[in-house]
Amino acid sequence: MQLTTLDWGFIAAFFIGSMLIGLLVARQSGKSASDFFLSGRNMPWWLLGVSMVATTFSADTPNLVTDIVRKDGVSGNWVWWAFLITGMMTVFIYAKLWRRSGIVTDLEFYELRYSGKQAAFLRGFRAIYLGVIFNVLIMATVCLAAIKIGSTLLGISPIQTLLIASVVTVIYSAIGGLKGIILTDFFQFIIAMIGTIWAAVVIVNLPEIGGLENLMTHKNVVGKLDFFPDFSNTEAFISLLIIPLAVQWWAAYYPGAEPGGGGYIVQRMLAAKDEKNAVAATLLFNIAHYALRPWPWIIIALCSLIVFPDLDSIRTAFPNVDASVVDDDLAYSAMLTFLPKGLLGIVIASLIAAFMSTISTHLNWGSSYLVNDFYKRFMNPEATEKQMVLIGRLSTVALMILAAVFALFLQNAKEAFGIIVLMGAGTGLLFILRWFWWRINAYSELAAMIISLLVAITFKFIIPGTFSSHVELILSVLITTVGWIAVTYMTAPVDSNTLISFYKLIKPHSYGWEPVINQGVKEQKIDRGAINVGQLPTEVLGMFIGIFLVYGILFTTGLFLYGKTMMGFGGLLISLVLLVLLRQSFKKQ
Repeated sequence: MQLTTLDWGFIAAFFIGSMLIGLLVARQSGKSASDFFLSGRNMPWWLLGVSMVATTFSADTPNLVTDIVRKDGVSGNWVWWAFLITGMMTVFIYAKLWRRSGIVTDLEFYELRYSGKQAAFLRGFRAIYLGVIFNVLIMATVCLAAIKIGSTLLGISPIQTLLIASVVTVIYSAIGGLKGIILTDFFQFIIAMIGTIWAAVVIVNLPEIGGLENLMTHKNVVGKLDFFPDFSNTEAFISLLIIPLAVQWWAAYYPGAEPGGGGYIVQRMLAAKDEKNAVAATLLFNIAHYALRPWPWIIIALCSLIVFPDLDSIRTAFPNVDASVVDDDLAYSAMLTFLPKGLLGIVIASLIAAFMSTISTHLNWGSSYLVNDFYKRFMNPEATEKQMVLIGRLSTVALMILAAVFALFLQNAKEAFGIIVLMGAGTGLLFILRWFWWRINAYSELAAMIISLLVAITFKFIIPGTFSSHVELILSVLITTVGWIAVTYMTAPVDSNTLISFYKLIKPHSYGWEPVINQGVKEQKIDRGAINVGQLPTEVLGMFIGIFLVYGILFTTGLFLYGKTMMGFGGLLISLVLLVLLRQSFKKQ
């Protein structure tokens, strides 16, 4: 497409703004590793919450949602909507625990919770496994989205796209640290949301679509609108709804929705001023991520079913696009080509913003693992703050290069999503229980990680296609869970001094810690009167109120868009009641 001077002006202004923010905070971020990776631990909840949302609003997310809607309809989104349960569990149960730890990265948790050489090995191994392998795979899927956007909207090659999109991101991430990223995220999120909503409004009113009413009654769209899969279609009902809600949310590890918290979500919570700010930030993230953002993407995906009903129509419209990347997820970028000049520049800037906010966070997060949990822990324990910041900046560049190279070999966002979920299948229950069950040890985690990875490799590369995706997930969860529980009982527990120290620092709910508490009282290291029994029932109640509130907002918005006004007002009333109950729940904690 030919961009006008106005389009390029919007894009240039966005790049300049992002660079300026990084430069303005560069000196402060370079003072210490804590400043570079945790922005001095003084961030307010609203900045952190928006930063979390901006990070998960990546350039590949609209493509993924489009792929899902075109293949499985709106109800297919339960594959990621179900992770809201994990998110609300983090809000009400785990956020305060993470903030109490005072650690720099969530991997430092391992030597806080476990002991011995196995704990140190686990920390170092996870630093490479998550910080490099897992992290690069995630960033590569985001880069793949950038490639598809660049090929359809700008007509440039994959290598050109990655060079243009990556350079500015690496520069402000490397010099500005987490504070620069968080501030830039706020700026980028506003642009991204304006561009996405505006684009949806313009596209739905194209002559080819004819407005919302025509969209909702079109023969290509009617069968895709249901919030829930057809109950009479057993295969779809089980794979699209039952498995995500019954198994996937607690069993699988996925960045941004880790059971018990983890990754860059924990990084943001650790950067908060205090526990209350950590909890509030995570709540804001979950509401915005699951309830406020999906519909503009869904509307554009539904519109694409009219304009591009099949892959052949996309290939015909974009003959110069590499055939290897033409799939349903490309339809999102294809629809954006109908935008008028000027708006196109804003939307492209919004997509660049989505790309940069995600990539910058993953670069800083991965770099924090490599510096804090590998370099300083194992290679140079006496490293100065300046050395750590330097290694952090160098590793930021290296991670970006690896992700860009790997992206050139990917073809489909949904396929990559499935691989990521499968790689962590079965590990989630351990991440939930390790705060509540004293018996879990470092060997438990090592077993869960290794078994889940081996199972994923078996299903994807050794016996591919033998089972359906949801059967693969169930088998992975079963094999991995049985494996790590067996290893737990076959190995010695963590030494009592480590467990007592952990309990005194974190103050987790006493359920599951009785042997440790009794030992601590016996050794006069724990005062029985100061034991934190916890408010787990109240927290679980608050968690479910939050879940129903967010789903209520999500589906109420959908009802209004579908033209079902009376039902929409009913949903709005229910959502308001749930909001009041949620406020009361917070007051009781």
